[in-house]
Formats: sequence, C-alpha cells, structure tokens
Amino acid sequence: MSRPALEVADIFRGHGPAWRRANAGRVSLGQLKVMSAIESCRTAALGGHVARCEKCSHTQIAYNSCRNRHCPKCQGAAAKEWLAERETELLPVPYYHVVFTLPAPISDIAYQNKAVIYDILFKASAEALITIAADPKHLGARVGVTSVLHSWGSALTHHPHVHMIVPGGGISLDGERWVSCRTGFLLPVRVLSRLFRRLFLEKLIAAHKQLQFFGNHAPLAKAQTFATHLAPLRRTEWVVYAKRPFGGPQAVLAYLSRYTHRVAISNRRLISLDDAGVTFKWKDYRAKGRERAKVMTLATGEFIRRFLIHVLPGGFHRIRHYGLFAGIKRADNITRARELLAVPKPQRQNAATNAADSNEPQTLSHPCPCCGGRMIVIEIFERGCSPRTRPTSVIRIDTS
Repeated sequence: MSRPALEVADIFRGHGPAWRRANAGRVSLGQLKVMSAIESCRTAALGGHVARCEKCSHTQIAYNSCRNRHCPKCQGAAAKEWLAERETELLPVPYYHVVFTLPAPISDIAYQNKAVIYDILFKASAEALITIAADPKHLGARVGVTSVLHSWGSALTHHPHVHMIVPGGGISLDGERWVSCRTGFLLPVRVLSRLFRRLFLEKLIAAHKQLQFFGNHAPLAKAQTFATHLAPLRRTEWVVYAKRPFGGPQAVLAYLSRYTHRVAISNRRLISLDDAGVTFKWKDYRAKGRERAKVMTLATGEFIRRFLIHVLPGGFHRIRHYGLFAGIKRADNITRARELLAVPKPQRQNAATNAADSNEPQTLSHPCPCCGGRMIVIEIFERGCSPRTRPTSVIRIDTS
C-alpha cells in the first residue's frame, strides 16, 4: 500500500515541538508519549531491517513501527492479529450492531474523568443489553457482546460512544437450546435506552467521589449540586441506535477489521498542511446523501489538541467482551453455542507452520516492487543506528 501524501506523523514532526512548548504544563505524560511514538514511527529512531530481492538484487530499508495503539499507521497490523484470534469464534448467525452514546452534559464531565466514565459507559451499556436479552418478554437468552469504545466524532470532537457487535440470538436460560431473535430485529431500542440511562446514572452517582471537576464544573464536586445537574437527564431520551444486521460472519470480519482498531483520524482523511492549518475530510451526519461528505480546515495547534484528547488512560482496554464472550468460560460458551447450532468448529490456519525449525532466511510478505521476486532480510539494525547496506530505496512499510 502506498504511503499517503500527508500523515499525522508529518504534522507532529513539523509542529509538535513548538506546540509542546506553547502548551507546557497542560499536556499529560500519556499524550507526550503518544506524540513521541508517532513521530518516531517508521524512522531510524526505532531501528529496522534491510531486505534484498533474490532476482534483481533490489535493496530497500524498512523501519520498525512504534506499535502504539493511537498511531494511525500501526493499527492495520494490530487489527489483523486481533481478527485472526476472533475468526474461529464467529457463529453462523446474523450479527447486529448497536451503538450507545453519552449525552453532551455527561460527555463534558467525561472529558475530565475518562477512565471512570468510559468504564461506566462500558458496564452500563453491556448490562442493559444483557438484561433485556435475558428477559423472557424479549429474547429470553444469554447473549455475547463485543464492545468497542470510540471517543471521537468525525471532526475530532469529544463524542464518547460504544459500538457493540452482538450475535442475533443466544443460549436459552436453561442452556438447552439456541434462541434466535426475530428476523431483522434484535431488541427494542427504547427499552434498551431507558435501562441504559438508569444504570448509567446510578453508577455515575455512586462514583461521584472518584470524579474530578475543574473550571466551570468545579461546583459539581458537591454531591447535591452534582445530583441536581444530572436530574434533567433522567427525563431526556438517550441515544441508542441499532443498525441493520450484517449479512453473516464474513461481513462481520470485514467490518471489525475497519472498526475495532480505528484511531481518531486515519491518514487517508488528511488532505493538506499549510499556513492555514490542517485540511481533512469529515462526515456531517446531520446532512444527507452527498452533502454529508465535507472538508474542514483547523489551525495546526487545534488539530493536534483535538487528536490528543482521544488518548486513552494508561492500561485502559478499549475492546471488551461481555456475556457469553466474557472471562474464562468464553471458549466453553462458544463451543456450546456451536453444538446447539449444529455446526462444526472452524479450523484456524497456521501460517507459521514449521517456521521455527526452518533454516530458510527470513522473507517479507510483500514482493519486490521492481520484479515481484522474493525479498530476503539481509541486515537488521538497532534503534538509532544506520544500516551498513546501501539501499536502492527506503520504505515505511511495517513488515513485523
């Protein structure tokens, strides 16, 4: 795949040092680490290797990737690894996509309390869906849920929401049969929304002492003021959206490969960087049809700020599993579901068969760009070092 003309890394390298100086004391250590990782990604700072074509002797350098989960360039490989693990767990049933979104007043609080409120968002949304699914008035089954947190809107604004991928059915409460949902319908959205609202507000009030409030939100540190602030939200409708079901397991895989490891903005959406700022493509979901696709220009400093507000707290898991897919019983539950659906377990292909015992030189997955021949690694160099071999070209493809 060719390198985009403009990358987030280019913006950070060119304007990051000045931005850090201008915002000294207002940038977290985690955000600084993300900037450093993205700036160093696929450069000599991280080391790399030299590969040569067996046929035409074309030689090229490939620098190592940073593997940071916020780096737009590194998430493709991470998504492939994750999907390989999930592929054998997919069930031969339609899958549904459900989205739980926080209302704006709570998003503002979450901006200052990401770890606590994002965690509540995960738990309340999963509990709401699992509870309604288990209700005999609706599905009457135990379901599995894969949840993915996104904290951004298309314009890089703070917009926390959880995407759920849910099989169209579950194991009956007595464990003896598979219960399928109605065609094209998983669970009633309004019922989900109201239970989600109640559960979230209960958990949020219980976590009040863990929260921090600054600026205009400082008065919310008082429990009574906080409760008064939340009171109107008990009467508003919270946004829960259920999309059309996917066509089947392969469609789910295709979707997950694009969605699970997505970061705030992909390099493909960037258009230009100049004195006016950073210009990029975005979608205005309030518009319809072709009018939805738009272009926005942000001052470079504002673009960097918006990108960094989506850096997750250290150790925070943005992909989680619930219900049948949770914990140590996950494999047993999936095996039982397959038994009830009368389908065999798929065999996972092992691409690295006998690789450890082979004396063959290490080869790259991509062919020679000149003749299509096999590329063999002839040199590996460490971080901060330069290769001894003179290359024909330098590439930035992650081949790890």
